[in-house]
Amino acid sequence: MDKRASWSGTLAFVLAAAASAIGLGNLWRFPYLAAQYGGGMFIAVYLVLVVTLGFTLMVTEIAVGRKTQQAPLTAYSLIQKKWGFIGFLGTLIPLLIVPYYCVVGGWVLYYLKAYAVMAFTGANVMGEAAANSGDVFGAFITAPFAPFGYAMLFILACAGVIILGVKNGIEKSNLVMMPILFLMAIGISAYVVCMPGSVDGIKYYLVPNLDCVSVDGKFSIMMLAKTILGAAGQMFYSLSLAMGIMITYGSYMKKTDSIEKCVRRIELFDTLIALIAGLMIIPVVYMFAIKTGTPVKEAMSQGAGLMFITLPKVFAMFGAAGTWIGFAFFLLVTFAAATSAISLYEACVSSLCDFLKLERKTATIFMGSTIMFLASFSALGYGAWGHIKPFGLDSFLDFFDFFTNSVLMPVVAIATCIFIGWFAGPKYIIDECEADGQTFKAKAVYSFMIKYLAPALMIALLASEICRALEIGGWKI
Repeated sequence: MDKRASWSGTLAFVLAAAASAIGLGNLWRFPYLAAQYGGGMFIAVYLVLVVTLGFTLMVTEIAVGRKTQQAPLTAYSLIQKKWGFIGFLGTLIPLLIVPYYCVVGGWVLYYLKAYAVMAFTGANVMGEAAANSGDVFGAFITAPFAPFGYAMLFILACAGVIILGVKNGIEKSNLVMMPILFLMAIGISAYVVCMPGSVDGIKYYLVPNLDCVSVDGKFSIMMLAKTILGAAGQMFYSLSLAMGIMITYGSYMKKTDSIEKCVRRIELFDTLIALIAGLMIIPVVYMFAIKTGTPVKEAMSQGAGLMFITLPKVFAMFGAAGTWIGFAFFLLVTFAAATSAISLYEACVSSLCDFLKLERKTATIFMGSTIMFLASFSALGYGAWGHIKPFGLDSFLDFFDFFTNSVLMPVVAIATCIFIGWFAGPKYIIDECEADGQTFKAKAVYSFMIKYLAPALMIALLASEICRALEIGGWKI
């Protein structure tokens, strides 16, 4: 094995870590949850959680990676062998996420192609006024081969970047995609904000609505808890925590870089994109809902329904300009999905290299084959295998999403907090954060969070996710 790769500098690390965090969760889940949970109220709760809980978990993972110089599979066992199971679970998560994530990436590629055709040739492939967008999406995901074919293209593109290595592949691709993504997001949101009639939608998004924490006009602890846990779940997913990514990327970080400062910058980038995503999506969906008489919360449906069914109808509402907006939007989403998928893929490849001492190219090809195999379940789960309902869920994609995001990720976060907080000790992380010679300013807050508040919130999040999935007590987030 060659000497471990490293980022060329602080900016490269921050961009790579931010790129991994800025994914589909920012672009479709954040706007949905903001619309569901009181707009500005949700945003305020989310911001508090990002700078406390999110900061604590991200600092921990990056410090573990840099201290051990290992990917998640072997990092924890290097600290204390009996806690090595955290690394195994932390590697299983990206291995299960990246296949279905690439399937969704394939959906994005299909829509990017469709809007490119409409923008550059004038052909109407989405149906009259995109009224058939639901039928178009349904026909595509249930097709016998197309979803798998587009997923393979997405996987191969990510594999090409991974094979090139940390500096020549991941770092350089982020230096291209991240500025373009950021500028496009600002451009689209500025266009939306300046549109006639967007003011009410902006108010709906940014002005706090206390209805999300009250019942019949009275303050409700239960509703507040739902808002907090909804924001915690989004923060957890959005910042790429407990996915092995931050440990992997931290292992490529130089000792001279400040972990504390880098984490603050990553949080800033990620949160900024999430807020901009809301400005891109919520005002236009709000205008669409008012125009069509659709309840706003219904129009802001979660996940695929928002991005692949509702938004094409919204874009069609703006005529020829809408086609170009749709093309720009799906190009932006393609970059966001690619940067996150590359990070997930790299966490798997790096773990395999560390564990089996394989060369990067060999590990990338092996993992690529595994990812393609696993992706087939999600790609065909609405078509040829649509009759299979794993554990009562609608599709294989839903099952993998629930198992990783709602169960494994909180479990890994809880185990990490207990291990670092009560066995290895917060000092283990604090010492690594001060290895650059600077004082870790948030050490007191960090120690309290990692020992008490972080595990408590993660346990509550795990319980709420299970209750939501099993429809226990009417608990929905």
